[in-house]
Amino acid sequence: MRKITVAGVAIALVPVSLMLAGAGAARAEDDFPIIGTYLQNSPCKGDGKDPAALLVKISPQEIVSNIGVCTILDSKHTNDSIVAHIECKFPAGPLVGDVTFTPRPDHTIKFVDRDNTYNAILHPCPN
Repeated sequence: MRKITVAGVAIALVPVSLMLAGAGAARAEDDFPIIGTYLQNSPCKGDGKDPAALLVKISPQEIVSNIGVCTILDSKHTNDSIVAHIECKFPAGPLVGDVTFTPRPDHTIKFVDRDNTYNAILHPCPN
């Protein structure tokens, strides 16, 4: 099994929008409070000039970035973090692993893979 890294998962993340409806959307946001679009390691301007290669979209079901789509197979809250068990599909085959998202007081999110081979600070993009 190959290791998952955010660089290697560029936060093994890839762009996809998820439509959630009504009460289901509110419940999903409560259960998974990091839904949104982020820029890795740099403040996001949200003006269309942010580097597309560094954009990451997170929904309760998947993480989307320039390198692909990772399906969130399971997630759980531990202390102040969310640990997600993910499967990323790449041309060379699927990659399965765990990543941790830790919201910080400045509204950024610290991202780290299970093996601590890649860390990123995800900066929220304006809606």
